[in-house]
Amino acid sequence: YKVSSDTLFALIVLIIYIVYFTVTFSVNNNMVTIEVLTGSNFKKWKEDIEFTMKMADVDLSLVTDKAGELIVASTDDEKLVHAAWIKSNCICLLSMRRSILDHLKSGIPTD
Repeated sequence: YKVSSDTLFALIVLIIYIVYFTVTFSVNNNMVTIEVLTGSNFKKWKEDIEFTMKMADVDLSLVTDKAGELIVASTDDEKLVHAAWIKSNCICLLSMRRSILDHLKSGIPTD
């Protein structure tokens, strides 16, 4: 399996997101803030998550089901979609976990 330059770039971006991602951040020169989930503000928090992930162009895992597992016969397109979904899922879960009060995090998966 050969890694394309786009895939390598996506992995580098993912690492940067993991290291530097905060609840308030800049996307396309706009400050975006996710309101911390307190238990009584779910609607606003959900809207913030959806908007922020859309603005960052990592909302794939929020709007589509996970693609099937890769097999030896998987096409390059299937591999790219799978990698993009995994990246999106990781960033979305990290964003959600960072924007939820600690005592509410127990029901959120880590992967």
